[in-house]
Amino acid sequence: MFKILKYQSTFIIVLLLVSLTSCACTTKEKTAPLPAWNEGTSKTNIIEFVQAVTDKSSPDYVPPTERIATFDNIGTLWSERPVYFQLYFAIDRIKQLAPQHLEWQVT
Repeated sequence: MFKILKYQSTFIIVLLLVSLTSCACTTKEKTAPLPAWNEGTSKTNIIEFVQAVTDKSSPDYVPPTERIATFDNIGTLWSERPVYFQLYFAIDRIKQLAPQHLEWQVT
């Protein structure tokens, strides 16, 4: 299960990078992918993944219509529903405490 989640997260990140790369390809000057990233395993893996899913001759090719990514304000992945987990916690906690606080009731 963790292997699937690992690949799913990587897949979503890479799809965003593919979208950004396709926009960058319209300029005359080509730049190195992920220029702000340090060289290393993560950068190499992401670049190789993007190349594999965008190459039509690759068995890992993903059609553009199936390339979807969703990010929040700081670039990290959102939860399945676009509400922060802390809000769900607060709502559940209020439900637990409500019977002890009659003043919270709407009259």
